[in-house]
Amino acid sequence: MSTSKIRDAALPLLLAAVVLAVPLVLKTPYWLNVLILVLVWTTLGTAWNIVGGYAGQLSLGHSAFFGLGAYTLALTAGKLGWNPWAGIALGMVLSVPLALFIGSITFRLHGPYFVLASLAIAEVLRLVTLAWRSVTNGAVGLMVPFLFEGISRAPYYWFIAVVAIVAVGLTWWIERHKLGYYLTAIREDQETAESIGINTTGYKNLALVLSAVIAAVTGSFYASYLSYIEPDIVLSEPVSLQMAIVAIIGGRGTVFGPAVGATLLVLASELFRAQFKQAHLLIYGLLLMAAILFLPGGVLGTLQQRIKARRAAKAAAIGATFARKEAS
Repeated sequence: MSTSKIRDAALPLLLAAVVLAVPLVLKTPYWLNVLILVLVWTTLGTAWNIVGGYAGQLSLGHSAFFGLGAYTLALTAGKLGWNPWAGIALGMVLSVPLALFIGSITFRLHGPYFVLASLAIAEVLRLVTLAWRSVTNGAVGLMVPFLFEGISRAPYYWFIAVVAIVAVGLTWWIERHKLGYYLTAIREDQETAESIGINTTGYKNLALVLSAVIAAVTGSFYASYLSYIEPDIVLSEPVSLQMAIVAIIGGRGTVFGPAVGATLLVLASELFRAQFKQAHLLIYGLLLMAAILFLPGGVLGTLQQRIKARRAAKAAAIGATFARKEAS
């Protein structure tokens, strides 16, 4: 392995080690809960970012996969008495045909069909869970068994930390390999990508499947962590919007953008909720609007663009200096 590759891999590995070591140092239940929420939204934002950031396919219905994972665990482990880990695995498996069903219909067409289909599927699932009271208890909701015994939040932290690290690591790998190049080409100009032989429908479906599996396992975790779910908690439109917002604010199409966005938004939400009571939602919304207006590429995306611009300007200045010297 070359020195540059080792250097590129060193920082992510160091960050992963720091993330995993947090519960060994931080024992306060409140802050562990906040960090668990940061990791949940980092994972969900990363899932959305694979299809919405890299492939450029805007989804407003990712709560369908999130809710599918949550309800699969609740029904199998809570009602049927399955082992919770088997329920999590089944939720991940079921997310694949759902993703392929949506993608196979909409990705062959141009226009906003995927946006509408994803939104419609999520709403259909929400209405089904509300109406099918004999199975889902409707709006009353379901109790969900705990994944871990005891009152400590540390096992939950480690579980979702591993899921987040795997999700971010997968994005890091995608960005540096053929899949990432193809998805970026599709995002920038789908017709040109098709003209050079890229199977745009196939690669968009692959991105959606990866995204769906990550969202489903996160939904299962979240259901167990709360120990209770109902349709508006896991299948509502705000859940889907929050996934997109996390990636967009942090920087969609970047590896660590969703992590940055999740950290900023969760911490801001907690701060404003504590300081301004009911007004925190208004302030939270204003901050989001300001970020979108003044940081169109997201926090990380805008920072990367500025660094690239400075490097380009510096390279141009050096080139001009050499040109003047040769001319003289």
